[in-house]
Amino acid sequence: MWALFVRDTRLSIRAGGGALIGVLFFLAVVAVIPFGVGPDLNLLARIGPAILWIGALLAALLGLDRLFQLDREDGSLDIMLMQETPMFLTVLVKCLAHWTATGLPLIIASPVLGLFMNIDEVAMLAVAATLLAGTPAITFIGAVGAAVSVALPRGGVLVSVLVLPLAIPVLIFGVSAVNGAIEDPAPFLPPFLILCAITLFFSVLGPFAAGAALRASPD
Repeated sequence: MWALFVRDTRLSIRAGGGALIGVLFFLAVVAVIPFGVGPDLNLLARIGPAILWIGALLAALLGLDRLFQLDREDGSLDIMLMQETPMFLTVLVKCLAHWTATGLPLIIASPVLGLFMNIDEVAMLAVAATLLAGTPAITFIGAVGAAVSVALPRGGVLVSVLVLPLAIPVLIFGVSAVNGAIEDPAPFLPPFLILCAITLFFSVLGPFAAGAALRASPD
């Protein structure tokens, strides 16, 4: 499992630019917002956490279609399906490797990009904490979409269409937790705990559903 984790992490970084492409896309989304809403610093500070979350969500969708595509092209997926290791565990490790290579850099970059939105230190820490709790759920949800579309020639668009509606609750509770931390520390905890619960739920359901979809996918 450790060898699979290291291998998939390296593939996620190399394939299509990996973490660099995600961070650059995140930067592009956040950087253009001040040009659209104008130089109102108070407005930027108010909508900043939501913009950071939307940018991170869209950036996290990049590369999800390649979660199993490379394994299918080189024949590794067939070996994974035939091995004795449960497919649930294999998919879980692949999701963790993908999140390490693509999701973790977004979390690290979020405080820096928060400077574009004029948000304070508390909001920056809250955004980073909620992204740390919520972005793994996006990867687990995306694993199901990637498994369903692995045999399709243009599965990237389908993955985004399948994943985005299911990721809306992650966005809602992530932004709610950040807004609660800005207004009063007390309201931060309930939505943050719900966000953690969503991630834990999909960490079980996602690999199971993705493994079943991979086994049922046509050759």
